[in-house]
Amino acid sequence: MDNRIGFSDSNEISNGSSTCCIETPSTSKPFTNPEIAALRQLSGNLETIFDSQDFGYFADAKITSSNYNREVPVHRCILSARSPFFKSVFSSPVAKDRSGVAKFELKELAKDYDVGFDSLMIVLGYFYSGKVRPLPKDVCACVDDDCSHIACRPVVDLLTEILYASFTFQVNELVALYQRHLLDILDKASTDDILVILAVANICGEACERLLTRCIEIIVKSNIDIVTIEKALPQYIVKKIMDSHSELGLNVPENRNLVDKHVKRIHRALESDDVELVRMLLKEAHSNLDDAHALHYAVAYCDAKTTTELLDLGLADVNSRNSRGYTVLHVAAMRKEPKIIVSLLTKGARLSDTTSDGRKALQISKRLTRATDYHKSTEEGKSFSQGALVYRNIGTSRKEGSITWRGFSFSCYGR
Repeated sequence: MDNRIGFSDSNEISNGSSTCCIETPSTSKPFTNPEIAALRQLSGNLETIFDSQDFGYFADAKITSSNYNREVPVHRCILSARSPFFKSVFSSPVAKDRSGVAKFELKELAKDYDVGFDSLMIVLGYFYSGKVRPLPKDVCACVDDDCSHIACRPVVDLLTEILYASFTFQVNELVALYQRHLLDILDKASTDDILVILAVANICGEACERLLTRCIEIIVKSNIDIVTIEKALPQYIVKKIMDSHSELGLNVPENRNLVDKHVKRIHRALESDDVELVRMLLKEAHSNLDDAHALHYAVAYCDAKTTTELLDLGLADVNSRNSRGYTVLHVAAMRKEPKIIVSLLTKGARLSDTTSDGRKALQISKRLTRATDYHKSTEEGKSFSQGALVYRNIGTSRKEGSITWRGFSFSCYGR
């Protein structure tokens, strides 16, 4: 197991659960106790039922993911015995396909947060075997070769998805384990990724109170602006963050002040895709597009068409920086929207500009893009995922020193 992303053996899992957890084969020792040997064999047999396609015929249910166009056969008796959540779900009448197999859409089971297929397989695999599987290396690695892959976005996404799925499916020992692992990487994660973790910890409530508290502490002391916080978190959490900031007596930078009413009106107009209203508001002369960071806002939260129309006004500096020192292109790289990247580069956005911590737009996109998405798209000739396409676009522009976009298709985006 790669110790950059792996866990200690699953015998450490606790939190009052009665579930028996077995060491993974990679850490196995010679059997000295017949009962332990029997448990290991049972774990392996049950794991085979889950992993082997030969046993798919015996499954009486399927969990499907329309987002990923995949499904996994499961056995309701096993999941019901392992999870109160699934026992309740399977006790209710459900639709069945022609073969009599019940189908359950993942999005209907886990409604509050998007759970990826890889995350689902890790949690389901634990139900069958009692073993915590190592994180798949190809899924929790970004495209940046200089990254240690300890706390880049693919790792954060996978861990938060597993945490949320474990909470939803009522697997207390997994919640404790993945909360602990996220706590271990908080000091290495970017501030924007902390917001992702905080949002999931908030959904999990008291089960992740330690994680929630620590994330709030980090955000309070960060330079992240109030608009970004309000967009990422529920209002009561935003209030808690702002109250904590005041209680600590920290110096309040400009970007922490309440956003100017006129700026808010510009932002609302952009959200409504009403660029003409933006033009009218500018005539009031209370602020200009750069003061309102209107391009940054549009790139982060609005439709690509709105961003293009705003750029066409020619009234904003495409290379201006917001209160955090991010250029518009930096924000676009974080948004992972290829059309917006194209529009900005066409209008003269500079690839060479760096953030306050020395990152260029290309590195930002690399750290957000899963290596498996990029390499699969390249090798198999499939449509590029959204993050992979952004990385490819920025990288191509950087190498060629010019913009040639006709060769790319934006008709189908993956994750």
